[in-house]
Amino acid sequence: MALSPRDVTQLAAVDTTRAARVLSEVRSAALSGQRAPVAPRPVIGQSWERMLRSGVDPDHDFRSGLLSREEVQRRRESSTLRHVLPVLREGLLSVADVAHHIMVVADEEGRVLWREGSTPVLRKADGLGFEIGADWREDVVGTNGVGTPAVTGRPVQVFASEHFVRSHATWTCAGAPITDPRDGRLIGVVDVSGPLETMHPATLAWVDSVAKLAEARLREMHVRSLERLRAVAAPVLARIDGRALVVDRHGWTAAVTGMPYTERLALPTSVSAGMRWLPALGRCSLEPLAGGWLVRAADEPVARDATRIVLDLRGPRRRSVRVSGGAGSWTRELSPRHAELLYLLAVHRAGRSAAALARDVFGDPARTVTVRAEMSRMRRYLGTLLDHRPYRFAETAEVEILLPDDPHRLFPHSASPAVGGRPAPGQAGQSAGG
Repeated sequence: MALSPRDVTQLAAVDTTRAARVLSEVRSAALSGQRAPVAPRPVIGQSWERMLRSGVDPDHDFRSGLLSREEVQRRRESSTLRHVLPVLREGLLSVADVAHHIMVVADEEGRVLWREGSTPVLRKADGLGFEIGADWREDVVGTNGVGTPAVTGRPVQVFASEHFVRSHATWTCAGAPITDPRDGRLIGVVDVSGPLETMHPATLAWVDSVAKLAEARLREMHVRSLERLRAVAAPVLARIDGRALVVDRHGWTAAVTGMPYTERLALPTSVSAGMRWLPALGRCSLEPLAGGWLVRAADEPVARDATRIVLDLRGPRRRSVRVSGGAGSWTRELSPRHAELLYLLAVHRAGRSAAALARDVFGDPARTVTVRAEMSRMRRYLGTLLDHRPYRFAETAEVEILLPDDPHRLFPHSASPAVGGRPAPGQAGQSAGG
């Protein structure tokens, strides 16, 4: 009787050896272009396709250099993940040690910053290069429980030969992304890993639930910090006439006066005191406060004259949007999802509906709620430069896209049907001006 991908997962819970053998046959057939006894799970099959496009060698274990001890410490001290380590340890370590697993926490770049758990399993992980400071991005070491959740943005369990690189087939891992609840950006991945025989189908749900607890802790910390800033803001705003607000260092609003409340104000990537142009308010003065900024709006209205928008997609991991016009200029680094959406709007200057963007990005026109949420986040920093119904750049804006020299490196790791691993129309420096 033919097996389905779900059957193989269930089989692994009772007969690890047989399930591993079936998955080895699936992997060999997929890599050789032959008919497989069962199709890989979609999340695994899509990852394998990305690996083939990016040139990862399935038969050789590639290891990039480890970060120095000093660099690991620097990243630990600057990472938001340090605030949720107690939550992760409490939720995962006691069970992981008994179950012969280890807990691994990596930053948004896939670098392993913390690794704790069963001592014998830690030694086995050393043999795989799964060490502190190691680079476990998907396009470096293939399909795995750290790199693949970072790319897909969702929890992923990788068992036996579901790993793209053959030497990892003795391993099982389950990882979940951890995002910053303030803006949805990936800040890292928590992973529980161990030898093949430690595989259990419930591990993924366990890891994901603990990752969500960590995000809830970050959300609580954010709320408390805004409450402290609100206490500072109240007497300051009471003495001000006109439009003003107090925001934290990331632009989240603590208090306002003389204007409607807005949840977040888009600030420049590098903020300093003085006169600045902000999309939502026009010219403003910024003054530092303990834990944030006092922002006073100037009297002149928000400018909506000709503006130049440059969407820079040349970097493999750092993409940005630069806005310049008569009121000044500013640059903002983009998340992968925002880069994809702005690229699609730049290519389709007439605009895209929420359903069309959902089809482009997720392959599912019904996922309009997610699209609208992302577009709302982008409007916080692009303001009136981004219209809706349909979503599009303002007609007065001149939009330019800067593309990588190799079109296949535009979004090589994207799972979006409209952009993932596909050549971009035109060449670097293509203008989409209107």
